[in-house]
Amino acid sequence: MAGRLHYVIFALWVLALATTPLWATNYLVRLSIMIAMYSGLALSWNFIGGFTGYPSFSTAAFFGLGCYTGALSQRAGVPVVLAWVIATVLVGAFATALGAIILRLRGHYFAIGSIAIVEVVRLVISSWGSLTGGGDGLNLPLMSGGPNAVARIFLAAMIAIMVIVFVITVLVDRSRLGFGLRCIQQNEDAANMVGVDTTRYKVVAYTLSAMFCGTIGAAYASWTGYIDPNDSFSIIMTIKVPVMCLLGGPGTLLGPVVGTAAFTLLEEVFWANFLDYNRAILGAVIVILIFFLPGGLLALSYRDVVARLAKPFRRLGRFPLLRIGNHLKFLLLTRFLRRTGSPLRRKTL
Repeated sequence: MAGRLHYVIFALWVLALATTPLWATNYLVRLSIMIAMYSGLALSWNFIGGFTGYPSFSTAAFFGLGCYTGALSQRAGVPVVLAWVIATVLVGAFATALGAIILRLRGHYFAIGSIAIVEVVRLVISSWGSLTGGGDGLNLPLMSGGPNAVARIFLAAMIAIMVIVFVITVLVDRSRLGFGLRCIQQNEDAANMVGVDTTRYKVVAYTLSAMFCGTIGAAYASWTGYIDPNDSFSIIMTIKVPVMCLLGGPGTLLGPVVGTAAFTLLEEVFWANFLDYNRAILGAVIVILIFFLPGGLLALSYRDVVARLAKPFRRLGRFPLLRIGNHLKFLLLTRFLRRTGSPLRRKTL
């Protein structure tokens, strides 16, 4: 029953995002594209960070590599969708080869190594100016049609990628691979002793977490029409994506989607109202939420929250408004008796 509810909620959320061009402004359509894009990235990160428990910060490396692979393919005359497929395959192959090496590290050593990958790939792209344009970046051919038509196309593309990653997440969660990844998360040494091929499982999870980042990166490059190393390999992205997943609930089906929606909405609210301090306030709020909700928003018992909020009202009685009304009746009756000169007799109403 709970699983079906997850699917229904996700389907309703997809429907809400897909219909924004019909009822929302251009700003909300763009916001929907960003939510769908980051949801796909958070769902991808969930394979290695949520199911396996490895704190990977290499998302920006795969995203940026997908941006440049898709951009170079399109500039060579490859059709847009085929360029996205090429970016997916290339980034997946790169992650497989890289994962066989870096996944020998654990804990904070793996985290530091994954951050270093982002910087190394960025420096290579920036230095290879004859191919990538270096710091000047690359321009891509713009799609035909007006801004509204292009926004609708890429909204549909980002939602489609998000749905594909969600379906693969469901399949992994129900498969032997998902069980093995959860065993690695609990105790990798014990999982290895009972026969789980931990190295192969981790490489598969790392590859899955990278492939669709490449796809999303290629789609993002086609959408913006221009990419450069600083934007494509942003260190902010490599931090935001894990935070989104952790905020919603790592290792769950809907956690990355819920966390992405919550983070994006908080970011927009703080950006609009606290322009100078929005990053500091948002960071403090996220740290507090993750510190007090280590399991994410989905692990929160909302019945307990409602019970705690209703506790002060219970002290007033079961029907506090009725009790307040009785006190008002007593005061009005007392004032009437004083005006008419009748002897005051306290009555209990």
